[in-house]
Order: sequence, then C-alpha cells, then structure tokens
Amino acid sequence: MGSDVLSLRIDRDLLDRIRRHAAKRGMSVQDYVVRTLVRDDFDERFHAAVDETEKFYGVR
Repeated sequence: MGSDVLSLRIDRDLLDRIRRHAAKRGMSVQDYVVRTLVRDDFDERFHAAVDETEKFYGVR
C-alpha cells in the first residue's frame, strides 16, 4: 500500500485540541488523525454520506 500527502488548513484552536488528544494517547498528531480517519465506522459513515450526496444531486 502506497501513501500520499494530504495537506489541511485548520483553525489554530482545533489543532491545539487535536494535539492535546494525541498527547493523551502518546501519539503524534499525524498518527492520531490517521487513526481517527480509519476507524471501523468511518467507512460506513462515508458511504452513507456519499449515498445522500448522490441522492441530493440525482447521480443515481
């Protein structure tokens, strides 16, 4: 599995909150964000959001 770069511009307060959450778990910010994104339920929520978006725009 390869990897790509994702660059985000986020609010300073949000980044501070993410840093604190990551530090509590002994993780880097990058590892914390990646772990959050790949949680088991992310896939289900993502597909549900895609389905709703497609219904809204009439893609299906």
